Amino acid sequence: MRRWIRTGSTLLLGAGLGASVSRLCSIRGGKEDEEEAGLLSRVPVVPVPIIKASELTVSPVGSGTVMKYGFPSLSNIKTRESYVVSYDPRTRTASWVIERLNPASLSGLSNRRYCEFKEDDSVHMFHRSTNDDYRGSGFDRGHLAAAANHKWSQKAMDDTFYLSNVAPQNPHLNQNTWNNLEKMCRSLTKRYLNVYVCTGPLYLPRQEDDGKLYVRYQVIGRNHVAVPTHFFKVLILEQVDGRGVELRSYVLPNEPVDEKTPLEHFLVPIETIERVSGLLFVPNIMKRTSSLQAITAK
Repeated sequence: MRRWIRTGSTLLLGAGLGASVSRLCSIRGGKEDEEEAGLLSRVPVVPVPIIKASELTVSPVGSGTVMKYGFPSLSNIKTRESYVVSYDPRTRTASWVIERLNPASLSGLSNRRYCEFKEDDSVHMFHRSTNDDYRGSGFDRGHLAAAANHKWSQKAMDDTFYLSNVAPQNPHLNQNTWNNLEKMCRSLTKRYLNVYVCTGPLYLPRQEDDGKLYVRYQVIGRNHVAVPTHFFKVLILEQVDGRGVELRSYVLPNEPVDEKTPLEHFLVPIETIERVSGLLFVPNIMKRTSSLQAITAK
């Protein structure tokens, strides 16, 4: 376990936290993993403006704000019944989706059998994905904000089936390890006051035979929907006793993953995700708490 320590206005990284980069996001093993982790540490941070969380609220079962801990970025923000999405028209999927989980949001009679994947007509037709794009592609329509997180309202669950909340995901990953990660997020509501979950795609560079770095990813369908190379999930966990928050951040490759692999294997330092995604989490979180503990190992 590692800690973030705040001294005045400075946030210090607990000793040894950076070493966890070498465990980033791949079970392919060996030298290839080490090379990819080394590349990630050299990707520059893209600065983004900061916005007040009070400017946008969503209230599942009348509780609090989804954006209490700020916006990781500001582009194309859309609100739904119980989550917020920043949409990327270039990739035809989201940059990030944030949702707030607690026992109230997880309880109710909503049923996904009444839901259907649907185009997001708030997105221009040039820049949105369709069900036809996924048909025959070999990829699942992978939820970013999970349907099971929003049982409190049928409308809230329906909203998770907008294709703007979906990205092409390897079926084995989607139905096994990713599903286990989503279940783990829900189980944390038994130990924490609120669980804020930010999820999104990543498109990571790799060094190829010529020694140069390239970002390569597949596109599917007529609308060229981008297939992420990886996915991230950032968890902001509010402690029940009010002592502060814990932060856990995961990166998983968009490929088959042995479901027996412990989820702790995919824990990474938050700054790793901030560097490769162009998003910022910690500055906004530190505006809301004086105690932040970052967990990168068990």
